[in-house]
Order: sequence, then structure tokens, then C-alpha cells
Amino acid sequence: MKQIIQSFSTGETILEDIPAPVVSKGNILIQSTHSLVSLGTARTLVEFGKSNLIAKARQQPDKVKQVLDKIKTDGQLPTLEAVFNKLNQPLPLGYCNVGKVIEVGEGVSHFKTGDRVVSNGHHAEYVAVPHNLAVRIPDTVSDEEAVFTVIGAIGLQGIRLLNPTLGETMVVTGLGLIGLLTAQLLQANGCRVIGLDFDQEKIDLATSWGITAVNASIADPVGFVLEQTSGIGADGVLITASAKTDEVISQAARMSRKRGRIILVGVIGLNLSRAEFYEKELSFQVSCSYGPGRYDDNYEQKGIDYPLPFVRWTEKRNFEAVLEAISTGKLHVREMISERVALADYQQIYGNIGKSRSIASILIYPDKVDKQPVHAVTLNNAVFSGTLGVIAVIGAGNFTKMTLLPSLKGSGAGLKYISSAGGVTATALAKSYGFSRATTYNEDIWMDDEVDLVIITTRHQLHASQVIRTLQSGKHVFVEKPLAITEDELDGIIATMAEMQAKAVPVTLNVGFNRRFSPHAIAIQKHLGSGPMNIIATMNAGAIPANSWVQDMAVGGGRIIGEACHYIDLCAFLTGSHVVSVCMNALGKDPADNTDNASILLRFADGSNAVINYFSNGSKGYAKERVEVYSRERTMILDNFRKTEGFGVKGFRGVSSSIDKGHRAQFQELIKRVKVGGAPLIPFESLVNTTRATFAAIKSMQERKWIDL
Repeated sequence: MKQIIQSFSTGETILEDIPAPVVSKGNILIQSTHSLVSLGTARTLVEFGKSNLIAKARQQPDKVKQVLDKIKTDGQLPTLEAVFNKLNQPLPLGYCNVGKVIEVGEGVSHFKTGDRVVSNGHHAEYVAVPHNLAVRIPDTVSDEEAVFTVIGAIGLQGIRLLNPTLGETMVVTGLGLIGLLTAQLLQANGCRVIGLDFDQEKIDLATSWGITAVNASIADPVGFVLEQTSGIGADGVLITASAKTDEVISQAARMSRKRGRIILVGVIGLNLSRAEFYEKELSFQVSCSYGPGRYDDNYEQKGIDYPLPFVRWTEKRNFEAVLEAISTGKLHVREMISERVALADYQQIYGNIGKSRSIASILIYPDKVDKQPVHAVTLNNAVFSGTLGVIAVIGAGNFTKMTLLPSLKGSGAGLKYISSAGGVTATALAKSYGFSRATTYNEDIWMDDEVDLVIITTRHQLHASQVIRTLQSGKHVFVEKPLAITEDELDGIIATMAEMQAKAVPVTLNVGFNRRFSPHAIAIQKHLGSGPMNIIATMNAGAIPANSWVQDMAVGGGRIIGEACHYIDLCAFLTGSHVVSVCMNALGKDPADNTDNASILLRFADGSNAVINYFSNGSKGYAKERVEVYSRERTMILDNFRKTEGFGVKGFRGVSSSIDKGHRAQFQELIKRVKVGGAPLIPFESLVNTTRATFAAIKSMQERKWIDL
């Protein structure tokens, strides 16, 4: 299928051929007929993309601070590589899509094939969206009219926060697409509306609808509003403009009445004058996109609705309200259409977007009657028949892009497939690294006899099922940690491995516990040898938001299961033994079922003890990882996988390097073993033991006692 994407580093806009998405649980698959280009958003993205690195940095000072902190802990070269990888990430454009449903995912009951729907899908021939981000279009509204729904909901949510009442005077600053829609919706609320803009064409259009509009380049906006309100000032100001200056917010304050309300929908400078707000006791609020539910995974991705009696207007219900306003004629949209452009001619819009005076530009998609979406794209004609070490990668996120693929260089692997849910990142990475095919349909991979090894880097809740499916297809599997996030998942993997062994299917299971492959860890293990030892391992992991998918026990498994497993495996490697008992104490008086601030105590079968401190409340300026090992009057200290020192260790002069956590060595050895044969990188029994130890840590915290494995 065709989809419009943008290069974040250059600002170039491309119509890319990518695999169509596959419908998943809770989603619907839509064949697009129209989409609306939000020129303000598109212009901002293009201008940012085309700016140089210094200009980008000036626009994102918070990101610059993050980069400087990373340089302190990780070093300059790894940080720069991470920055450039991020800048090279393709950006799907568009969020106002209309089409018809061609497939309904599991658990979706209120959509059916053939429904006309509007969603926040991208500029693509096919889009897959969660069901809470789509609504059916009434028969009285055309596709062309419905395409204004999502952007109309942005204005409507601003109005909800403004809380207008009948007869109040409201000012809309910025009569672009959102501003014109917002002004009309305020009229429908019984308000007197004053519109401000610099474009006379937009002012004339607003005036034709009965809005009092003025050209802010000719008249004094503050004086005009005060004159129109007999010196009282506006009851509310809704800012839909995009400007870098602080003058817009200052004008809003000066034109407001005492105790007036100001709502920001657009993007402006926000150096507020305390005096202007203090003297009038003004209230100010920033509106978030389409309404309640936005950016809430429980609502958007899991489909859990907010109860209507308590949250009357969610983003989905805002979509429906806008469609109703269009249907009843309260919201005029056709007059705002400046151009209608076929998808193939998209550059008519994006090629001149910096100078365009268009209000609304609509993309029209080719009719694909009786054609099924294609879920794979062939990028080169590489031949893999008769060769070993042919790989497929399922998952095209940050780990794949920034760690896995660079580590595979020079390994001799045959790069056949890379898969992602949406197809955009898979296609971009496939092109960058020379993969033959990009796909969104994983069954293509599992049914391909040429593929020897499947590497899984998806979200954690998918690991176990994808590992099992890969093993059943007769292929070697490497899964980035964790192996599983529940006991049932782990039991399913154990049963599948037993089944493969019973059938004499020669497959291996490998997990991404890379730290044991670092030259630092290998040096410690070599020079200390076996025997009881004490280990203190500290991970200064840093905080991530509580609503991150990693913190969700059903999706990421939490950070102890999902990340601290690295250190349980490392301790097992250093001791050469298995964990037999676990105790974990979490920070706080009453720890919940999940934590990312805890100390984990491990007892090993050989008598060794380990303490793993996994902390998220430390300074970003301090090194992320430190390991201390004590054994028979010898001590070895590993500092952030950059430096290892030994005390009382004969013949050891230390190890120094750039940060080396063993990723490259791990993947190079993995490909070698797949090509020539050999055991898995880590014995299966050790993988199971480490995984059970993470489960035991959580259980220990919950039950407040030692847990025996």
C-alpha cells in the first residue's frame, strides 16, 4: 500500500510503498477514501525537519539536556549514534482519515465490514485503529464532510474546557482550520464570537457565517474586543493560533474581562505576565487533543471506555458530536475545502506547504474494489536457497534499530524479513540494513522454510506466544528478554520445548541476556572461577512514567521481570550456579504489586549470595550499572561496562573499553551457532531458573517472605 511519511532529519515528505497493517485484537482495518491534511501541523513538522541540528536543539532544550546527561554516563559516540538513529526515524503523517471497514478484530462488537467510519488514522491506503478511535459516519454526512471530524474534535475539546454559556462573548485567536471550526461550534453554543486573524480570506469566510471577524494586522485586537464588549472584555479566549511570540497570550489576557477564561489549543510562546493574570484573576488551561481518553492506553489501546455518567465527553463521543453538528448543518465544512488532490499527487500539497494559503486540503484515495491489502513488500531479490543463518526479525522498535541491527553487521546472517505492526518502521529498517522483505504478517515468516532463526523484539506480553509459534515452526528462536511475564506463559514454553525434543526437532531457544557476553563479565568469571562468592549489583535504571507499557504488569511485566532479569542472569553466569531462593524488599511503607525501586536478595545452589539493587530514583548523572564481586580475599569492580578493576587478583590488569554490554558478541556467536550448529547460547535450564526467579521476586514482595524455587 501507499503511505505518506516524513523524514525527521531532512523534512522530506515521501509516498512510500509499505506493507498494509494486519488487524489485531480490539482494532478495525479501514480502507481509506479520504484524509484531511492539517496544514498547520504538517507545516510545523516539515519546517522542523528541514532545520539544521542547531536549530532543532534550540527548539527542544529539554532534549538537549537529556543528550548531555547521556554523554556523561554512556560516552559521546554511543550518544551521537542514538541521536542520529532517532533523527532517521520515519514519521507517519496524518490523523484525519475516512474510509470503510474491511476487517474487524477480535473483541470488536459495534463495527461491521462495510461500515463507513472516521478515525485518527494516517495518510495511508489502509489503516488499523483501535475501536475507541473510530466512529460510524451517519448516512446524511459524506466522506468528504466527515474527514473534518477529528480536527473538529480538537476545537470542541477546547470549548468543553472553556465552558461557554448562552450569550457570552468568546474570542477565537487564529482562524485557520481549527479556528474556523471552533468559531462555528461556539456559535452553536449560543455565544457571540469574535475571530482574529491576519488572512483576509479567512476573515471573510468567518464573516459569511455571522462571526465578527477582524484583521489583526490592521486593527488593534485588544482595542477591538474591548470596543465590541463595551469595555468589559471577553468572557473567554480560545487560542488556536500557531506563533512563537508571547504577544498572543498577552493580548488574550488584556482583552479578557475580570475572571475570564483562556484556553490554549494552538502552539504559542508562553512567557506569561503575572501582572496581567493577577489583576484580573484569569484562569488559563491547555487543551489536550481530542478529549478525555487521549494518550490513555487503557482507553485507546485496550478499549476500556469511561462511564458516560461520570465522563460525558470522551474523544470518541466528541467525534460523534462533531459529526452530528455537520449532519444538522450547524457546522459548515465544504466552504473550507481549498483543494482536492489524488494521493499520487500529494506533492501538490506538501511540495509548497510553507507558502500555502490553503485552509483545508483533502487527499483522495484510489478505489480498490475487490482488492485485498498486501501485507509484505519485497525490497530486493536476494537469494537464500541452500544457505544457513537466514534470519527474520519480528519487531522494529528502538532495540531493533539501535542495538540489534548494528550488532548483526559482519555476522554473515542472511537478512530476509523484518516485521512490524504498522509496516512503516519495518520498511525503513529493511531498506537501511538490506533486508529482502518488510512485512506485517508474521505467518509469512513462520511458514518460510528458508528462515533458520527468528529474532523477537516485540512488547513483552507477545514474547511467549511468538516463541512457541516459532519453535513449532521448526526454527531457532532468539527472544529479547524477558522470556515470559507469567508462570503460565513459561509453562507453555517448557511444554513446547519438551514436545520439540520428543520429536527430535533440532531447534534452540535463546534469550537476550547479553551482559554475560561482555568482555568485562567474561574477565571477572575467568579470573575468579567457581566457588561461593558475594555479589552486589546496582542498576541506576532511571525513572520512567507509571503509565509506560513497561510498567503495566499485563503488557511489560514490570521492570523487575522485564529488566532486572538481566542481573539475575549475570549473577548466575558469574557464580556458575542456579538461584534457589529469592527475597525482595521494595521502597516505600506499603509497596504495591509492582515496583521499580527494590533490593533483590538471591541465594544460589553453590552457597553464593547476591544483592541486586534495582533503583529508579537515582541521578541521571551517575553511572547506570555497577557490579562488585567478592571471593576468597579477591575483589573485582565492574563500572558501567567501561572499566573493570581487580584487587588481590593475580595476573589481572583490568579491562577498559567504550561501553560494551555484550550485544555484538552475543549476536555474532548466535549467528555462528545457527550456521555451523551448536548448543543454545545459554542452557535452557538456566533461562527457566532466571525467569522463575523474577516471578519469585514479585511474589516475595507481595507476601513479604523468602520464596524458594
